[in-house]
Amino acid sequence: MKQKDTKADILNAAEELFANKGPNVVSLRQVIAHANVNLAAIHYHFGSKETLLQTVLARRLMPLNEERLALLEEAGRHSRRIPVEKILEALVAPALRLSRDSRKGGALFMRLLGRCYTDPDDNIQAMLTRQLNEVAERFLPAFQKALPKLPPMELFWRLHFMVGAMAHTMADAERLREFSGGQCDPDNTEDTIHRLVAFLAGGLKAKVK
Repeated sequence: MKQKDTKADILNAAEELFANKGPNVVSLRQVIAHANVNLAAIHYHFGSKETLLQTVLARRLMPLNEERLALLEEAGRHSRRIPVEKILEALVAPALRLSRDSRKGGALFMRLLGRCYTDPDDNIQAMLTRQLNEVAERFLPAFQKALPKLPPMELFWRLHFMVGAMAHTMADAERLREFSGGQCDPDNTEDTIHRLVAFLAGGLKAKVK
């Protein structure tokens, strides 16, 4: 008989509730009921709702960001100035593949991530910043080297728009299928990566007026 993994059950239940309702709406009692555990188990493994949310985010983001950094490092071995498209592939491809991987709860997690990105709560924004700091610190210099003629303020605007396009593509794929009348297939992950990278590269490399 398979042994019950209480910590994993709590994380899975919390991820589902946070994604569907929003972290600030969900209570610990709701997580307890959904995971079929008691309050003592929550306090033993996590201590607080804030720590629980941090762990839910880190469980997916840490391996995702490790893959992104490894791909960026690999691209840097072949060129001192990495092409914009290669930087974008390292940033976009792991996240988009995760968002389409039902075995890893990708679609659910991306819905949660989308909620967290747009949540005005300072604590949630601080959590995201901590999780993404290393990625930002490594990718920003790569973009700056790849786009040396782009003024810093313009680069930050374009990176801001880039994050929005990525988040929307990962979190709302089915709307594209409906909008296109079935002509576009968002389930074709590699094709979506190719199209998104080309779109983002065009925006990043556009001439400054």
